[in-house]
Amino acid sequence: MPSLMLASIPALAQMKHAVVNVPVANMFSAPSAKVDVVSQAIFGSNIDVLQQKDGWVEIQTPADQYKGWVQSADLVDLGERKPYATSGEVAVVKDLQVHLYRGPSVTKQAPLLTVSFETRLEIVKQKPGGRWLQALLPDGRKAWVQHGAVTLYENGADIPKGDMSIPEVIDFSRRFLGLPYTWGGRSSFGYDCSGFMQMLMRQRGYSIPRDADVQATWKGFEPVKVDDLKPGDLLYFGEKGKITHTGMYIGHGEFIDATTHQRPVIQIDKLDKYWRKRLMAQRRVKP
Repeated sequence: MPSLMLASIPALAQMKHAVVNVPVANMFSAPSAKVDVVSQAIFGSNIDVLQQKDGWVEIQTPADQYKGWVQSADLVDLGERKPYATSGEVAVVKDLQVHLYRGPSVTKQAPLLTVSFETRLEIVKQKPGGRWLQALLPDGRKAWVQHGAVTLYENGADIPKGDMSIPEVIDFSRRFLGLPYTWGGRSSFGYDCSGFMQMLMRQRGYSIPRDADVQATWKGFEPVKVDDLKPGDLLYFGEKGKITHTGMYIGHGEFIDATTHQRPVIQIDKLDKYWRKRLMAQRRVKP
């Protein structure tokens, strides 16, 4: 099994590639916690470093090329080491959240940390009996996770792209009902509308852009008329010519979305008068 012991962050000027070492790293629009959050990167994510300034690092997430500023304390420098959890045995969290423990027990100590759905972990040991797996974390600490909370792959390089059918992804999406709406959120601690759609499309094997307005122009989509909507189509809403919201049509005049309308949670909404007058585009994956 692989082993990885990452050094503490060196002088910022030396950092080129890093890995997220907190459950969720907020990505800000500027190097300050007083500005807006534009997105997030979850624990174990390998990112590219663009520039550094006064304890802040501008990063770019490889999958969607999204940029934002995170605090340098949220990262561990990769240096010349291979990216985290991309080879050897890798566990991918399949529950909404899962606790990691210092030892293979839920009663002896409090959780070391709690990580999100889709988090990847490098596995270095399996406890006899098969219930527990030991992970090596990006900063060199070791932690235990229950086998039932993750999907284990023998080689991280062979983790497949999502292959859910439309009925499967709609059923899957209901697992997230009631999670809090979080501006900039893209973890199961809280999603925003486009982050939620990006995650659901990932389960179908598609990597779509991060923001709703950019998603609506993605080359992999084709326009659909309202009267021809089918489950799995994505809906884009807005006002004054600007797209600001998105959700997935699930049939019977309903769609699932992360919204602050009426209550700030992931919920199922009806395509009623309120939403119809804000509907600006309908999209379906090209055949």
